[in-house]
Amino acid sequence: MLGVPRQSPVRAGCAGSLGLPHSPRGLPVQPHLLLASWPVTLSSWAGRLSRQGWMPLGARNRQGLPPLPVCPELLQAEQEAATHPGGMSGPRPVVLSGPSGAGKSTLLKRLLQEHSGIFGFSVSHTTRDPRPGEENGKDYYFVTREVMQQDITAGDFIEHAEFSGNLYGTSKAAVRAVQAMNRICLLDVDLQGVRNIKTTDLRPIFIFVQPPSLDVLEQRLRLRNTETEESLSKRLIAARADMESSKEPGLFDLVIVNDNLDKAYHVLEEALLEEIKKAQGSCHS
Repeated sequence: MLGVPRQSPVRAGCAGSLGLPHSPRGLPVQPHLLLASWPVTLSSWAGRLSRQGWMPLGARNRQGLPPLPVCPELLQAEQEAATHPGGMSGPRPVVLSGPSGAGKSTLLKRLLQEHSGIFGFSVSHTTRDPRPGEENGKDYYFVTREVMQQDITAGDFIEHAEFSGNLYGTSKAAVRAVQAMNRICLLDVDLQGVRNIKTTDLRPIFIFVQPPSLDVLEQRLRLRNTETEESLSKRLIAARADMESSKEPGLFDLVIVNDNLDKAYHVLEEALLEEIKKAQGSCHS
């Protein structure tokens, strides 16, 4: 489908994972911009926006609170989500998956830099603690397990998984916010998330990024200096399983063996060229 044979992965590159790509930056002053730049799940809007005096109408009703002025865009999105709970419209998304340290984040960051008006990053939720330098709403939405479990139960997540005792997931609101800007939504998910997304109506392009070997992956993870021996061992075991599963027919549209960053990026960009042209056309129409 993408012009690259699934059975013949293209060898490309990696300079290691240099941090996650930027999502919409920070909480804006104008409440009418909140939907586009602060895509959180509906059930967690209340706590995050209460300091701004804004809250989804349904959330206030559930808490038995008197009505406050309601941001029109938030209200519209909540009503649309209730009316079309499974619907995902807009440009076709791109799902990148692969072991931690394979270089996904570096490739995503470059896509966002070189095609800033075309791609938008869907920020994932996690219950783990932030690492040094990570920012809430930019790298991840850092939430409590209780809040995330409530949102999962409410059906607000496209996919979710647990790794090393922490929950990770992609909310429907995060994807809708990117698509509302007519941008190609980029998602960075694990293999379990890939399988979950395949059961939805999202219809993305699935791309797997892997290191040239487990030895190279271990070197990259050790250079990060963020892993304990125990967590490193778990990541390597998971990476071996993911790399083996990536060979499953029909699971991914493209597999990139990432051993040269520039080459990897050009392979990725070429695979997405048709979608990029479509998005550019919609921007100019």
